[in-house]
Amino acid sequence: MFRGEIPAKTPPQDYGISVSRGFPGGIDTGFTKPKIVARAALKRRHVSFSGPVNGALRNAPFTVRNNQVIVMTNSAAPHLLPVFARADIGFERGEGVWLIATNGDRYLDFTSGVAVNALGHAHPALVKALQEQATKLWHMSNLFQSPDGEKLAARLCSESFADLVFFCNSGAEALEGVIKLVRHHHFSKGHPERYRIITFEGAFHGRTLATLAATGAAKYLEGFGPPMDGFDQVPHGDLEAVKKAISPHTAGILIEPIQGEGGVRSAPSGFLKALRQLCDEKGLLLAFDEVQTGMGRTGDLFAYRRTGVTPDVMSLAKALGGGFPIGAILATADAAAGMGPGSHGSTFGGNPLAIAAANAVLDVMLKPGFFDHVQKMSLLLKQKLASVIDRHPDVVSEVRGEGLLIGIKAVVPSGDLVAALRKEKLLTVGAGDNVVRFLPPLIVTEAEIEDSVIRLERACAALSSNKRAAS
Repeated sequence: MFRGEIPAKTPPQDYGISVSRGFPGGIDTGFTKPKIVARAALKRRHVSFSGPVNGALRNAPFTVRNNQVIVMTNSAAPHLLPVFARADIGFERGEGVWLIATNGDRYLDFTSGVAVNALGHAHPALVKALQEQATKLWHMSNLFQSPDGEKLAARLCSESFADLVFFCNSGAEALEGVIKLVRHHHFSKGHPERYRIITFEGAFHGRTLATLAATGAAKYLEGFGPPMDGFDQVPHGDLEAVKKAISPHTAGILIEPIQGEGGVRSAPSGFLKALRQLCDEKGLLLAFDEVQTGMGRTGDLFAYRRTGVTPDVMSLAKALGGGFPIGAILATADAAAGMGPGSHGSTFGGNPLAIAAANAVLDVMLKPGFFDHVQKMSLLLKQKLASVIDRHPDVVSEVRGEGLLIGIKAVVPSGDLVAALRKEKLLTVGAGDNVVRFLPPLIVTEAEIEDSVIRLERACAALSSNKRAAS
């Protein structure tokens, strides 16, 4: 029988974190400092077992301790499929807006797991909800009633346009469900020929075959055979192109209120309203992909509420569970017409742990003052970033975005800026159009924003110096 052996520990370290976190003006985030635990010195991992040494273990390096054989293993062995270009850094825990690396270094996390950890790391409300649920029920199957799932669905509907919700596990699953629902809507109304969906250049809707086809980017489609049929992609913001793409086979239009992966690009003024009008005139469904913009990221619970345009269908994921995997499809009753038993499903969708996490996220976000804080921090961050642009126009040139979905358009290659920021212990994430995204947890404070800008200043200064030295 194998069992893991706990590595040797170094003494506990106090990293100077403030005891409590709160919004300016007394709005309480509910975030208190987690207990500092001993940091493991992760140099080697050991696996111990009892019994004779046989097979492949015969030649493995080992020692004997207390009549047990201790096999030395390399924790960095490349057994993960190499589909990610991972930075050479690993983390062992998080505290609020901070991540602590395995070597003890502290990083200011303005990636938030790519807009996932909206409440930061180890938020006590989330920890409490998951710990309590873990002692009761993890999974039971969607063959049975889900009282807590009904509660979460009702809360999402009361805060949105939707009448109905379907829970899944990720953004890509949510978009797959949106695509199916849009197609099935017309099928149920006697128009199976209407299955095509208009999408936009620069979009990103997921990594499944259908969502890749909806995304339409050649770099993601290469090597996976012919793209799935049923999507007509047009230039972002081009209303005339949308009109030309509509045919008797068109079922709907799918768009992100703000393109995240595409470079933090907002639609031109009036474009979303024009799409709504087109859909109403042509009998199409308007679907919003709010996987990245939803759950407070743009300064309101949902980005559509800031646009004055209401969709028929919407996808959520990322921040919905605050870091625990969960996605959702929100739809009006009319849009979801025909979606009866057997038309869609999920084994793990809406499992009790995910539902508990999402309900806890809503508990925090729906407290008075939460979104006011996000908007205040957004304004402060934009102002500070604009001042950096004024001082370093050879490195950065533009600030864009809403809420705390902020993009900086780089003059240098965006990857160089991300790397320079990482050297300054500030984590950010790249996007299309040579943009670097700043995606801090929504509980970020003024002091932490100030800290991030100081680190950005140092990174820009270093890149400017490198450019001068190369010229």
